[in-house]
Amino acid sequence: MLTGPLPERLLAVATRLFAEKGFEGTSVQEIVAAAGVTKGAMYHYFAAKDDLLYQIYHRLLMMQTGRLEQFADGQGTAEERLRAAAVDVIETSFLHLDELTVFFRSMHLLPKNKRRAIRAQRRRYHERFRSLVEEGQQAGIFRSDVPADIVTHFFFGAVHQVSTWYRAGGPLGAHTVSEYYVGLLLDGLRHTPS
Repeated sequence: MLTGPLPERLLAVATRLFAEKGFEGTSVQEIVAAAGVTKGAMYHYFAAKDDLLYQIYHRLLMMQTGRLEQFADGQGTAEERLRAAAVDVIETSFLHLDELTVFFRSMHLLPKNKRRAIRAQRRRYHERFRSLVEEGQQAGIFRSDVPADIVTHFFFGAVHQVSTWYRAGGPLGAHTVSEYYVGLLLDGLRHTPS
């Protein structure tokens, strides 16, 4: 039986069920039964099933954004701070793989206003990440012949696909995959000898 505050229990159960069965394939009754509560108790905290969906990704994104800000505003060169931020977003994505899975399978099912809010939050995150790439380009650390937007979209496109292929217990651990991804990002940004 899950313990802890009821909203946290409901979100944990919903995340697991949405990742396993999909948002549309999971009923409110299944969520409350798995959490050991009544529908009335759930509706006290979440007005609808899509509120759970919104909170699942909103919370992950807010946590990752807070961490990105710490790395971006921290000490070190643009390359060192970009490396730390890139490793962090990959490793926190691995730690929250169910949330990532739910988001990319189901974001289109959110009501338009919530979908817009999530996209705006994600855009702010990507813009802050991109600013680290631009800082390195302006300092001459990174090559500038590739727009920072392309670098950012390329990197996050790869990160967002992790939930479609990665399985815990597989031949590559999360840390190893993170190192490969970050190596590819940084190697692509460094100047090549002429």
